[in-house]
Order: sequence, then C-alpha cells, then structure tokens
Amino acid sequence: MILLDTHVWIWHVAGDVRRVGRSTIRLLKRSADLDVLRLSPLTIFEVSSLHAAGRIELSPTLDRWIAAAMQDGGVRLAPLTMEMARQAGAIGAMSVRDPLDRLLIATARELDATLITADRRILDYAGSAYDLHVHDARK
Repeated sequence: MILLDTHVWIWHVAGDVRRVGRSTIRLLKRSADLDVLRLSPLTIFEVSSLHAAGRIELSPTLDRWIAAAMQDGGVRLAPLTMEMARQAGAIGAMSVRDPLDRLLIATARELDATLITADRRILDYAGSAYDLHVHDARK
C-alpha cells in the first residue's frame, strides 16, 4: 500500500515533473494500476484549507478538482481510526511538529504502507523509526 503526503498528491495531479522524481512517477502509476494508492482524509482537509486560504488555486471548483484528482489518479481514501489518532499523539512533537504529519505517519504505520513525501522532517524521522516506510518523492 502507498500513502501520499498532501504536497506529493498536488504535484502528481499537476504533473509537476520538476518535483516528482522518475522512480516516484513509476511507483505511483504501478500503485494506481494495482489499486493500492491511498490518501488520508486529512489530505482532503489540507487541500481544502490551502484552497480556502488562497495558497493554491483549484479549478473549476474545489469539489470537482478533488473528485477528478482521485478518480484520474486511481486514489482511494484510507481509513482514519482511533488507533491512528492514539499513535499520532504518541509521536513526540520534537520529532515531528506538525500534527497532521504525525497522523499521516501513524496512518502509514497502521496500514503498513509506504508514505511518499518530500518533507525533510518526515524523512529524517523515518531514519530513526524502525516501523515507518517512506519514499522520497524527489527520487
């Protein structure tokens, strides 16, 4: 299973080959074909928040962009459970400051998924976490 960080999903949908590496593009395609590509509901929240704050523009509307991006990209929503929330709370804020990132980490762990991200803090944290699989989206 593959879990996408928010920025990776946005870059992938936009076809931003400057930010998404070749091996990542192949991994995303293969994962979509195998129906193992997942997004956290938190990613939808984050995209909606970025759009509402004017930090990203999505057209024709937010809802249509999300629906098309999920369908065209072969992405499905991952669950968000109480156990994931508990695990995220146990990750120290000194290790990963952003609570949404901690929830993504916990989701990846619980699903035994590889988290695709370019977030340096998450990649660094994964280096010391025995049970977190990550893939650097820039590769």
